[in-house]
Parts: sequence; structure tokens; C-alpha cells
Amino acid sequence: MGSPAVSRKPAVARSTTKSQTRAAKTAVKPAKARVLIEFPTEALLRADDAARATGVSRSEFIRAAVEQRLEAMAEEEFERELEESYKANAELNLQILKEFEHVDRETWEKLP
Repeated sequence: MGSPAVSRKPAVARSTTKSQTRAAKTAVKPAKARVLIEFPTEALLRADDAARATGVSRSEFIRAAVEQRLEAMAEEEFERELEESYKANAELNLQILKEFEHVDRETWEKLP
């Protein structure tokens, strides 16, 4: 009688898995600090409901909301700086446009 076939993973896959597991165990976690904040009761209840609905803890929900707000603020700042840059370079951009206007006109006139 033959013995049942035993499924074995290749040695490379097994060592990779061990390596990944070891790396996950030793990965540096971001530093955390505890904070105590006051919330209006209604807002806290709504946050708790939303956290429950999305399957995360209250803390994770609030952390994600703060991160989203910080990202939005950074994006707003970037947009503001970009607008200022466009305004500051408007005169130079117009000069460059005028300098190459003939090239655009020649190309346009060659079009069928």
C-alpha cells in the first residue's frame, strides 16, 4: 500500500514565509501617545456609530479622521503655494509665450 501524498511547500517559499513572519514581529511600530479629549456627546455617539459601521475601533476611526483632515490641510496649502507660484511667474510665462508665438503660428498654419 502506498502512503498518502504529502503536500510540501518548496523550501524557498517556507523560508520566505519565516522571514516575513520574523520581519513582521520585529517591525518598528510608530510611537503612540495617549490623549484625553473632550467631545460633544452627540458627536461622540455619531463617531461610535460610524466606527462600528466601518468595523474599526473608536480610536482608529478618530485617528483616521485626523489623518484625513491633516492630508486635506496639506493639500490646501500645496494648492495655495501653487497658485502663488503661478501668479509670481505670470509675467515670465507671458514673455515665454510671446517668444515662441511664431512657432505655434507656423505649426498651426501647416495643419490640414
